Amino acid sequence: MSFEKITEQASHYDDLEKMSAAQIVAAMNREDHAVADAVERALPRIAHFVERLTERMRRGGRLFYIGAGTSGRLGVLDASEIPPTFGMPPTVVIGVIAGGDTALRNPVEGAEDDMRQGWLDLQAHDICEADSLVGIAASGTTPYVIGAVREARRHGILTASIACNPDSPLAHEAEIPIEVVVGPEFVTGSSRMKAGTAQKMTLNMISTAAMIGLGRVKGNRMVNMQLTNAKLVDRGTRMIVDALGLPYERAQRLLLLHGSVAKAVAAFEAEHVREKGM
Repeated sequence: MSFEKITEQASHYDDLEKMSAAQIVAAMNREDHAVADAVERALPRIAHFVERLTERMRRGGRLFYIGAGTSGRLGVLDASEIPPTFGMPPTVVIGVIAGGDTALRNPVEGAEDDMRQGWLDLQAHDICEADSLVGIAASGTTPYVIGAVREARRHGILTASIACNPDSPLAHEAEIPIEVVVGPEFVTGSSRMKAGTAQKMTLNMISTAAMIGLGRVKGNRMVNMQLTNAKLVDRGTRMIVDALGLPYERAQRLLLLHGSVAKAVAAFEAEHVREKGM
């Protein structure tokens, strides 16, 4: 099958400037319905990558995301959510974007066109064979990402790719290519829209499933979340109330003493085991 750049095809809609706001958002919503279906078609490969990734992370490996523009920002965003949500150190899941932190808010001219720079940026984090890498590029043609994935695979690193075109150059470089083909964008070529949403959904699945596999969730609760504000302290307190049947005030004292729901529950249960043994 020859490579077809569907992300650049003309929108199914025209004369957008003549539409009312209601027509615009309704049309966008219709287009967005295709996103979940595209991700569903990619589930077998997403699950396969998660299984391989989780095995490596159990042995101390890290997860890297690399991308440019919107794709890079989405990778950095997903990585940034792991410490507060799952209580993992920020060194476990790392997002790398072409042009560095400046590119999170501003475009960096030519950053995505350098085939060698992506691997150099990963080397700055001492990436090694134990780690895993996801290259993210809606088009599947970004040189910065392609070069990084190519070199990573050559060095024995587990590689996956997320692209929104079938049979892309990036997919050919990755060990596990994930293709979420959402079709033409509402605004022609604006891959921050459906393609970006598909990438975000896929990243959510990868990181969340891996964290569950690493034991960072119990039941359906984020028992290792960071207690960074009053809302999260309250949420954690209620988790302990539900788990142990304690009064709210005592549960909150226990939570603040130990710093996480998981540690608080474990400490309480260990204390009760000791008391029973006396």
